[in-house]
Amino acid sequence: NKMIYFFLIIFFYILILLETSFFVYFNIIPSLILATVIILIFLEKPKDNFSIFGALIAGFFLDIFSLKPIGFYTLILLTSVIILKIIFTKYVRFSPKF
Repeated sequence: NKMIYFFLIIFFYILILLETSFFVYFNIIPSLILATVIILIFLEKPKDNFSIFGALIAGFFLDIFSLKPIGFYTLILLTSVIILKIIFTKYVRFSPKF
């Protein structure tokens, strides 16, 4: 379980490096971090908090590599994840069978 968190940290670090250094040369700046955090929300169980950890780490890396004040992206990602998790747990039914 701890290895998954470690790989998530490495994965977000690689994504932020791609966003800030590689895609800038092609004038394409996709928000890979935001898309990955939203995918984490969809893929986790409603009672898990894995996406909140992902939003915290992703926001931290975005804060480090941007010119905004520290905590800006962390706050945005955490509030968006918490709001989406509340919406999913109250209004979306997850069926374990396909």
